[in-house]
Amino acid sequence: MGMAKEHFVLVHGEGHGGWSWFKLRWLLEGSGYRVTCIDLAGGGVDPTDPNTVRTFEQYDKPLLDLISNLPEGEKVILMGHGIGGLSVIHAMHEFVDRVKQAIFVAAAMLPFGLQTDEDKKDGLPSLPENEIESTFGAGADDPPTTVALRLEFQRDRLSQQSPEEDSILASMLMRPWPVSAIGTASFEGDDERLNRIKRVFIKTERDHMLDPQQQDSMIKKWPPSEVLVIDTDHSPFFSAPEQLFNLIVKSL
Repeated sequence: MGMAKEHFVLVHGEGHGGWSWFKLRWLLEGSGYRVTCIDLAGGGVDPTDPNTVRTFEQYDKPLLDLISNLPEGEKVILMGHGIGGLSVIHAMHEFVDRVKQAIFVAAAMLPFGLQTDEDKKDGLPSLPENEIESTFGAGADDPPTTVALRLEFQRDRLSQQSPEEDSILASMLMRPWPVSAIGTASFEGDDERLNRIKRVFIKTERDHMLDPQQQDSMIKKWPPSEVLVIDTDHSPFFSAPEQLFNLIVKSL
């Protein structure tokens, strides 16, 4: 019974929200786990205009507030998808004693964030200009404040193996993500301290958003406790939720 009381905090990827985890949340809660699906600033139903999110601290505030307000002694299992991996790392640095385990689902697993060009090459999707829409909320002479994946490219990039109705739902709910704020994700600290937390990486073999070679590079440079492989697109919570659920439970 003890295991069934674990508290999962699920952190969405770029452009998504807590809604993206709905199938996995149903499976986890049905097995007795506690689940919180967070909306980061400007994501999901969070009311913030993503063009006004300028720092990673601001972007992650909902997650950091949640963990800081946990009852005394409670630990959580953090799970991040895509860029949500950077938010998981951020929380690990800030609350190393409040995180029992960290799970990266095709996610940016970089111990100090985006400090180098190599970090960005490994952890960020490489999207051609013709596939994205940029918004210059700080002025035309400044870098874009948000980026969105154009509708006609969303299914192939994110969910080509998923049920079409899930891709359509995602296209209705996705929002631009605060690319300038995400670019400031850089953390100071000690990776040995972070290594006190069990890390599991779930590699998505048919990923068109975060290439499997990028995932392999992050795994090689900062080996996690365990690497699990799922033969899916970037969104296994849509394309193979039961398989993803079984891998997660197996990793505990």
